[in-house]
Amino acid sequence: MNLAPRDIARADALREPLARIAAEIDSSFDALLSVPDDPRRRLFEAMRHAAIGGGKRLRPLLLVATAEMHAVGRGAAIRAATAVEAIHVYSLVHDDLPCMDDDALRHGKPTVHRAFDEATAVLAGDSLHALAFEILADPATSGDPFVRAELVYALAMASGLGGMAGGQMMDIVAQAETFDLPTVTRLQQLKTGALLGAAVEMGAILGRIPAEGRHHLRGYARDLGLAFQIADDLLDAEGDEALAGKALRKDADKGKQTFLSLLGPDRARAQAAMLVEQAIEQLSGYGEEADVLRAIARYVVERDH
Repeated sequence: MNLAPRDIARADALREPLARIAAEIDSSFDALLSVPDDPRRRLFEAMRHAAIGGGKRLRPLLLVATAEMHAVGRGAAIRAATAVEAIHVYSLVHDDLPCMDDDALRHGKPTVHRAFDEATAVLAGDSLHALAFEILADPATSGDPFVRAELVYALAMASGLGGMAGGQMMDIVAQAETFDLPTVTRLQQLKTGALLGAAVEMGAILGRIPAEGRHHLRGYARDLGLAFQIADDLLDAEGDEALAGKALRKDADKGKQTFLSLLGPDRARAQAAMLVEQAIEQLSGYGEEADVLRAIARYVVERDH
């Protein structure tokens, strides 16, 4: 994908924030997953393989950027961001299993079940899931038990039946059924959008913004999530596997309905661009403190992997 000078400037605006958050999340996982000298060693090594040194870290960046907009200390935000990323990583470990997508490559390295074995991969995913809530329930994340409880609730809601897992079930069913555009939209709002939305919501929770004061942030996250998925569909069809670090063309091979198959490339790109502008408009009440969130919205449709 060739970027215009304006788009290169936008990508540059996120280069430092993305590099910084990646280093911080890696450091956080490194500290939390120190390998013990006991029979659990292989499990810790598998979790580290999955969690350290890979991924765009968009969800952590969304959480930290939202938290810092509301004067939250970076240390607390990084802890909550690590919890969100632990959920995301667990989902990838399980999605890659032979009983799901049966992928061999993730972030340019062997998937966990290939690098270790299937049983270890299942346990690594389970443990990353548990780790997320252990982090959020720890007073080190917030001294306010009500904030901690709300963080746990937000992430649980985004992870389960009404979020990521429910969306994944719909995705499995989509291999055997024909979905229309509203159903595909609902699928992606659950499978992809829910966790992106939780990241934004949790940043606001840390900032003690009441639920009724988060409507604009929820709107931003909703539009961002759909734009992200449309861009993902385009990358799956047109992207470079070497840059993606994973197998592509999977949706078409399985005959699944996607935004791309239902809309076509041109309409899909136009829809993604419209959603990005809508997401940015949701932030009109903020000044330059929301520039990172604006840059993320543009980045999700301009990325090449």
